[in-house]
Amino acid sequence: MSNIINTINLQTGEALANRSPRFIQWVAFLIFSVVTLASTVEQRKYSGQNTNHTAWAVLFTSVIFTLSLIAVGMQLHPIGSTLIVGTKSEGITIAVLLCFWVGTVSIISNPRNNLAVDTEGAVDNGNLYYFSWAGFICSVMLLVNYLRAVFGVDLAGELRNRSERLTTWSALLASQLVVMGSSASMHDMNCFGGTNADKHPTYCARAMFGIVVGVMGTLMCLAVVGMKIASSSVPFLMECAFAIALTLLNAFAVAFLTSPEGPGMPLGNLYYFSWISLVCSALLIAGCFETFKSGGSAATNADSAGVQMGENGLKTDDIPVEDLEEDDHI
Repeated sequence: MSNIINTINLQTGEALANRSPRFIQWVAFLIFSVVTLASTVEQRKYSGQNTNHTAWAVLFTSVIFTLSLIAVGMQLHPIGSTLIVGTKSEGITIAVLLCFWVGTVSIISNPRNNLAVDTEGAVDNGNLYYFSWAGFICSVMLLVNYLRAVFGVDLAGELRNRSERLTTWSALLASQLVVMGSSASMHDMNCFGGTNADKHPTYCARAMFGIVVGVMGTLMCLAVVGMKIASSSVPFLMECAFAIALTLLNAFAVAFLTSPEGPGMPLGNLYYFSWISLVCSALLIAGCFETFKSGGSAATNADSAGVQMGENGLKTDDIPVEDLEEDDHI
């Protein structure tokens, strides 16, 4: 009721605009949903597929488009905006849309379904692939901004303040999960009666290597992220060792998976997230080096200060006890 009163001029009775500070993101979200829905329907007609996965993809994208259209339409009307801007309804809508986007991306980017990517893992429908991922990222940004504006919960800030490099470790964890899942999917499709194993003898071995790298990376990242969340700290040497090991593993993964005989050669989830994993690992090493450098500088400064005091003859042993007692009383 208070929101409605705030959007009405009590003197003239004119309705005032109360557009959400997230309105631009909502409009972008609507655009992504329109392109994704149109591309899904077009891909279904073009391929002639009427499978359950295709039907679920059309259903999910239709729900996303409908909800986002209603949300944007309500924000264009002064009275309607009071019912959604900054309310629980907006938060619930964003959470529901995020869930639907997760399902949409998992269906569309799965090579088995032959929608956005083909059976080789290559992007077959650029609009469907890239705009579905863009919609998912936009939904996450909407949720983060909503929590910060309404409840004062700054997720990005909390991750940064909780512990150093926690955001990078979390991003690496998500990337390693995608590498593991994509490698397993390509291995299952092409190494059990498929044709790629016959064309490239090392294809299956490299797909299996991608699975191993994904599993090891996921376990290491889970250990570090869990310790950082639970205690806000991780043994520095352990974190550095994990960062170096993951950098080496992901460097070999990029070399083997994205080569002409690897399952990640076509532009797709495995290609992109292999490189993202390598970049995140390198950023972790750089962060550890900066921490080590800053810690060494602090220790050097402290030693230099102690030496300078010694040269000037300022030693605690030379200070009278009476002066120390007086300082304590002060």
